[in-house]
Amino acid sequence: MNIEPHDIIPSDASDSAGPVFEDFAGNHAENPAAQGVEALEAVHDVPVKVQAVLGRARMPVGELLQLGSGTVVELDRRVGEPVDIFVNDRLIARGEVVLIDNALGVTLTEIVRQDR
Repeated sequence: MNIEPHDIIPSDASDSAGPVFEDFAGNHAENPAAQGVEALEAVHDVPVKVQAVLGRARMPVGELLQLGSGTVVELDRRVGEPVDIFVNDRLIARGEVVLIDNALGVTLTEIVRQDR
């Protein structure tokens, strides 16, 4: 069996206990591994770039220069396929596009584990 550089964990995985950092929210006396939670507070205000990629397209510069209002650009994804979620250019999840109060959002459906 071929193994890709990353494994995809379905959102309904039986060993999933919730958010990635859920263990840090517990009582420090009961969970010695969570004693460093104060150290995480230092990064709470660090800005990160989050991207939801609907799809991609390649085209020559000449075609790009001819694009105008109303032009349709065909992407490499089909309707209903999950969108890729990147944080600082690293794939972390996949999800579905949703509409919330006239704004687009993404519901995460899969967390991507990238083994090093």
